[in-house]
Amino acid sequence: MPLRLTHLEGPGAARFELHGDLDHYWADLLLEAVETVLSDYGGLRDVHLQCAGLTAVDSSGLSALLMIRRRTGAAGVRLHIQERPLCLERLLELTGTIEYLTTPEAGAREQRSAVTEAPISGRSNTPEGL
Repeated sequence: MPLRLTHLEGPGAARFELHGDLDHYWADLLLEAVETVLSDYGGLRDVHLQCAGLTAVDSSGLSALLMIRRRTGAAGVRLHIQERPLCLERLLELTGTIEYLTTPEAGAREQRSAVTEAPISGRSNTPEGL
């Protein structure tokens, strides 16, 4: 069944309603849609994926979700994967990705940690500066 996306935007948030199969035929459609919103929508704080209408998810669908999570995290945007059907819930549990994909605060933490990173200077009291 083809993936059908409905996209809505509000203040600081984008919402996608997913209907159909998130599989190797359609996973790129979702990834591209979220990437477009991330690049075009300033002030975005949250991306919501409403998954109640999903009928199947395969490894390509999982890969797209993981990539979306990385992209939103890098942008400091929280990802919310909501109304997960049983097929998605089982896949996330079996692959050990459920916490990574369903903890929205992690995206904000990734952005903060990237901002606060600083290079570590070498020690000056050693001959090689190590």
